[in-house]
Amino acid sequence: MSKNLPGRARVVVIGGGVGGTSIAYHLAELGERDVVLVERADLTSGSTFHSAGLVGQLRADPTLTRMNMYSAELYRRLQQGDDPPGWVECGGIRLAGTPERMQEIRRQIGWARTFGLPLEEISPDEAKAMFPLMSTDGVVGAAYLATDGYVDPSQLTYSLAAGARAGGVRIFTRTRVLGVEVKDGRVTGVRTDRGDVEAEIVVNCGGMFAAEIGRMAGVRVPIVPMSHQYLVTEPLRTRSGPGGGRGRLPTLRDPDHLVYFREEVDGLLMGGYERDSASWSLPDDGGNGHDAIPADFNGRLLAEDWDRFEEITANSQLRVPAMADAGIRKLINGPEAFTPDNEFCLGETEVAGFFVAAGFCAHGIAGAGGIGKVMAEWIMAGEPPMDLWHMDIRRFGPHYRSPSYTLKRTVENYETYYDIPYPDRERTAGRPLRVSPIYAWHEAHGAVFGEKAGWERVNWYEPNAAAGDESLRPRGWAGRAWSPAIGAEHIATRTAAGLFDETSFAKIEVTGPGAAGLLERLCDNHVAREVGAVTYTQCLNSRGGIECDVTVTRTAGDAFLIVTGTAFGGHDLDWIRRHAPSDGSVRVADVTGQYACFALWGPRARDLLAPLTPDDVSDAAFPYLTSREIVVGDVPVRALRVTFAGELGWELYCSSEYGAALWRALAATGATPGGYRAIDSLRLEKGYRVWGADISPDRNPYEAGLGFCVKLDKPGGFLGRDALVAARERGVAERLRCLTLDDPRAVCLGNEPVRVGDDVVGRVTSGGYGYTVGTSIAYAYLPADRAAPGAKVEVELFGEWVTGEVAREPLFDPANARVRS
Repeated sequence: MSKNLPGRARVVVIGGGVGGTSIAYHLAELGERDVVLVERADLTSGSTFHSAGLVGQLRADPTLTRMNMYSAELYRRLQQGDDPPGWVECGGIRLAGTPERMQEIRRQIGWARTFGLPLEEISPDEAKAMFPLMSTDGVVGAAYLATDGYVDPSQLTYSLAAGARAGGVRIFTRTRVLGVEVKDGRVTGVRTDRGDVEAEIVVNCGGMFAAEIGRMAGVRVPIVPMSHQYLVTEPLRTRSGPGGGRGRLPTLRDPDHLVYFREEVDGLLMGGYERDSASWSLPDDGGNGHDAIPADFNGRLLAEDWDRFEEITANSQLRVPAMADAGIRKLINGPEAFTPDNEFCLGETEVAGFFVAAGFCAHGIAGAGGIGKVMAEWIMAGEPPMDLWHMDIRRFGPHYRSPSYTLKRTVENYETYYDIPYPDRERTAGRPLRVSPIYAWHEAHGAVFGEKAGWERVNWYEPNAAAGDESLRPRGWAGRAWSPAIGAEHIATRTAAGLFDETSFAKIEVTGPGAAGLLERLCDNHVAREVGAVTYTQCLNSRGGIECDVTVTRTAGDAFLIVTGTAFGGHDLDWIRRHAPSDGSVRVADVTGQYACFALWGPRARDLLAPLTPDDVSDAAFPYLTSREIVVGDVPVRALRVTFAGELGWELYCSSEYGAALWRALAATGATPGGYRAIDSLRLEKGYRVWGADISPDRNPYEAGLGFCVKLDKPGGFLGRDALVAARERGVAERLRCLTLDDPRAVCLGNEPVRVGDDVVGRVTSGGYGYTVGTSIAYAYLPADRAAPGAKVEVELFGEWVTGEVAREPLFDPANARVRS
C-alpha cells in the first residue's frame, strides 16, 4: 500500500481512535474502498488508549441498546479472528443500594425483555458469589447480564484498523489536519501537514479534538473534555484465594456509590463519576472561551488528582473492603469528551458532507461497534438507517454555540451520571435561558416550570391544585413530579376553556416560488392547497419512516408556516433545507423566536374569543383546519383553528412584542391557564401522536395509524412514496395500539414491555392518565394479528404485570364533534 497521501478520496475520516477505525471498518464492509483515515499521531493516542473498556449493553434509549448489542456481537466475532480485540465476556452486575435503585433495576429488566437481553434479577448473596471481593452491606438487590464484558480499547482499535485495511482503507498516521475546506455550504476536502486531500465526505472522529476540527469547517460540536480518573490495583485475588478457581470476575457497577469495577489481571480497575468534577483545556474565563488542547497532547495523560478522587476511593472501599489495603499500580487521569446530555454526537452537520462522530462520554467503547455501523450506513445512504435522534448532532440548538452554556450542562450531566434517570428529572444548569414574553406572568401565578430545548415551559400552575383530586396521584415514579393541578387544568379545558402558552413550539417559514413544489415533494399529504388551509402531514425518509410530523399553513401563494415540536425544530429545519433546491427559489427560515403562540381550547373557546375580536369566528366563517389574520384585543394575530387537546379552539400567533398584551386579553376571559402536563393528558385521550415517542423514522404512517394523511395519488409523488406502496402491498405487521390498564393508578412512563398471552410482543411508546375517561392510557406497537381492539394485554411496571386491553381509539369524542363544533 502506498505511503504517499493521495490527492483525492471519496471519504476522509479524521481520527485514529476506536470511533474512526470502526467507521472505516464498516465503510469497507459495505464496499466503500475509497476511504482515507488520517491520524495526527498514532492510532489510539487520543482518549481511546486510556479508556476503561467496559461494555454494557442495556441503555435507556432503545436505539443505543441495539447499537451496544451489535458492539458485543462484533467484538465476539473479532475475538475469533486473526486480530482479537481482547474481548472478555465475563457478564456484568449492577447493584442497588436503595429501594428506588431497585425500582430502576426492575424497570431495566423490563426493557431488556423487549430486546431479548438475558438481564435477570439476582440477590445480594448471588452477586457476592459471582464477585467474592465485594461486601453486600447495604445492597438490596442486583441485576446480572451474562453477555456484558470488557475489551482492550487499544487492541480493539488495531483489530478494526486491520479489518479496514483488508477492505482497502488507507490509514495515515502522523498526519495532522490543518483545515477543512468548505465551498458553497459543502465540504470539499481537508488540508494536512502532508498535503491536501479532496473529498466528498469528511468524518470528524476527533474525540476530544472534535470541537477544534469542527471549527475548521465553521461547525459547532458541543463537547467538553472532562477529567475522568480510574486506578488499577496490585493483585487482590489469586486462584487459591478469594474468588480463586471461579474464572473471570464480572464487571461490577455500584451507582449509589458512584463507582465501577472490572478485573485487571489479578487486580481491579476501579473508577467512577465524582460529584466534584473538573473540565479540562478550557480557558479560565468563566467558560466563555473555546477549548484549547495543546498541540502536542498525543498519547498523554493529565496529572494525578488524588484530592478529587478521594470521594470515589472512599466509596470503593465500602463496596470492596480489600481496596483499603490494596497496592495501587497507577492512577489514570485522562480527558474524555462529554456532551451536554451524556449521549453521543453523531451525524451530518449543517455543512453538507461533513459528518461528526464524537462525544463518546466514557461509554464509547461499548458503543463503538454500533457507532461505526450506523455511521457507515448513514454516509452510504445519505440518511440515518434508524431512529438516531437522541444521538443526532442536530438535537443541539443554536444556544449550544455558547461555550459557557455547554460547559454548565456538561458538568451537571457528568456529576449526575449515576443518578437515577427519573423520566421527570429536570436539569437546572443554565436556566432560565429561553423564555416566553409572559415568563414573568407565569412566575407570578405559581407556574411550575419544565425545560425543553432551552425553553422554560409551564408544566402546571400549582394554585390550580386546589381544584384537583389528590387521590388520583399515580403510584411510583409517575407520581413523583405530579400535582392535582394537572387534572384540574385538564377538566377545565374539557368543560369550559383552557389557556396554554405554546410559544416554545418551533416555527419554520418556507417561502419563494419553489416553496409549494418543495413541500409537495416532502410531505405525504397534499399541502399546497388554497391560501389559509392548514394541513396535518408527515415528511418521510426513503424507507417510508416518519422524519417530521408537522402542521403546514399556506399563508400566501408562495409562503408556508410550518409548526413542529419544541425539541424538533432543528431536525425539521435541517430536513427541509437539505432537500431544498440549490437554485435559490426557496428560502427556509427558523422564526420560532419571532412569534408568541397561545392556545385557547375548550367548548367555550368561541364564546370567550368572540368578544375580543371584530372578526367572525363562527364555524361557518372560520372552519376547522383553516387560518386567518384577525385582531384579538389590541393585537394583530394569525389564528389557526387547530387543536392538540381534541377540543374546539385556536392557536393564536402574534409578533413577540405583542405577546404580553395578547396573553393579558386572553387571561382576562376567565379561561383556566394550564401547562404541558395537562396537554399531554388531553392528547392521549384523543390519540394524538408525538414524534420521537409514538412515531419515529423507524415507523411508517400505516403502522402509526396515520394512513389518512397519505395521498399516494399526488401528482409527482413524494419522498418515501415507493416504500409506502411496498409496505401496503406487504401488509402491516405491527400497529400502534391504544391500551387501557385495569389499574388506573398504574401509569406507564415509556419503554415498559407489553405481553399478549405469554409472549412479550412490544414496548410502551408513551403513557399517562386520562382525567376525562378515568383510566390509565398507554400506546405500543403490537402485532396486528394479535392485538385487535378488545384483546387482553399485560404491561410490566417495575417487575409487576398489570392487566389491560387494546382499546378502540380515540377514547374521547371519536366522531370529532367537539373539534368541529
